[in-house]
Amino acid sequence: MSSRTEPAPATRSRRAPVLQQHAAVFAALGDPTRLRLVAALCAGGALSIAQLTAGTAITRQAVTRHLQVLADVGLVQDARMGRERRWAFEPAPLEAARRSLEQVSRQWDQALERLRARVEA
Repeated sequence: MSSRTEPAPATRSRRAPVLQQHAAVFAALGDPTRLRLVAALCAGGALSIAQLTAGTAITRQAVTRHLQVLADVGLVQDARMGRERRWAFEPAPLEAARRSLEQVSRQWDQALERLRARVEA
């Protein structure tokens, strides 16, 4: 008889969309350009496309596409300010994904502890 505590099937099915959402956040951050954009927004607050492309070889159109990917998962938001759009980082989706990773880490720690206990028994 197993001492593992598995979530009930209904719990797993409710959690699946949340995990997919977290996976989408990590996938969006998996691109070096998008990661650089997030870092710039974290350091500089709300920035325009012109500010985000300054000093880089990347085009405004490419930055716009990357920002849209980040916006699709909720990591950035834009707001009109006069004739330009300012983009800002939204930390909530990343924080939720981080908590999910911590939960997985705890589960692995528990599984490893059970394995250690069985091996040493």
